[in-house]
Amino acid sequence: MLRRLHPDQPGSFAFTPANHAWAEAQITKYPEGRQASAIIPLLWRAQEQEGWLTRAAIEHVAGMLDMAYIRALEVATFYFMFQLQPVGSVAHIQICGTTSCMICGAEDLIAVCREKIAPKPFQVSADGKFSWEEVECLGACTNAPMAQIGKDYYEDLTAEGFAALLDDMAAGKVPVPGPQNGRFSSEPLGGATVLKDYSGEGQNGSVALATRIGDTLKRIDGTEVPLVTPWQRQPAPAEVSRATIKAKEPKPAAQTPVDETGVSKQEATAKSKAKPEARAKGADDAAPDASIGVKPEMLSAAKGAADDLKRIKGVGPKLEGLLNSLGVFHFWQVASWGTEEVAWVDENLEGFRGRVSRDDWVAQAKILAEGGETEFSKRQ
Repeated sequence: MLRRLHPDQPGSFAFTPANHAWAEAQITKYPEGRQASAIIPLLWRAQEQEGWLTRAAIEHVAGMLDMAYIRALEVATFYFMFQLQPVGSVAHIQICGTTSCMICGAEDLIAVCREKIAPKPFQVSADGKFSWEEVECLGACTNAPMAQIGKDYYEDLTAEGFAALLDDMAAGKVPVPGPQNGRFSSEPLGGATVLKDYSGEGQNGSVALATRIGDTLKRIDGTEVPLVTPWQRQPAPAEVSRATIKAKEPKPAAQTPVDETGVSKQEATAKSKAKPEARAKGADDAAPDASIGVKPEMLSAAKGAADDLKRIKGVGPKLEGLLNSLGVFHFWQVASWGTEEVAWVDENLEGFRGRVSRDDWVAQAKILAEGGETEFSKRQ
């Protein structure tokens, strides 16, 4: 199936501050040079925020990951979970139309969508609240027919019950997801034959969680649950200093091809990379944040020959250049950092927050400063 971007596109996109912090935290999961691995979660977050995936959002994410726009577009147009056209402001309805659901009445649910929402899939209703599509198997065959609405399943549907659900949602209500016929989970319609103590009363685990969180139909702005980065054993940037988060400038594609395919390279226009001289001079638009930790000793220039900071695991060419722009040229400087200094550097490595503590640069630098070798530096 040919998937194209919608002809009507907004002029710009920006993550909410909390979602931007979440996105930056996801990027830190991957080593230097592999940030593109975060493309799917970042595109998904953009869609959760806006409801659909715009061209501006795709390009914004590509810019955050230093990817050519075409590479991000390839991902967005390949996966059907990404909506490339506007959807309803309340909900986008996905009706399962595969064998089990079709046998059990999916066509009746589709008829309700055509009557109450729009005649064709992906059309937005006249009031702007709903859109719909038919999808392949969603894996709830025992509870057919069913639909995914927002992030949750509504199962054991009838045409009348489904129409009532849409009316409730249009009125601002959030119906409880899960089976709609009184079934606890996916036990036989005649009643459970095993684990009887866990059925018949209350809600199953997924329904109870969805009800407690209360975000079934809600757009995601990043504030639903505490943002954490467990792989760093510290709060996400949003919890550290949300006020310092700024959306990066979009990166237009340059005309210089970078490989035999002729794919053009992104121009690095983010302030942290395009203006290292401004950062070194302390210009206002590139000044490091001084509110977190303690700024360590910095040098205006290397004392003699600069050390090859890339011998520290986690430091690549871009990070080495950023460190140099901050005034870090030698292993002994990194080796001298304490907890407060590490916190300051972690916060001010734009696009690479958390790298110092994640890869334990200080311990590595102490060995290298004394003329020793780490396991990583031996392999270089």
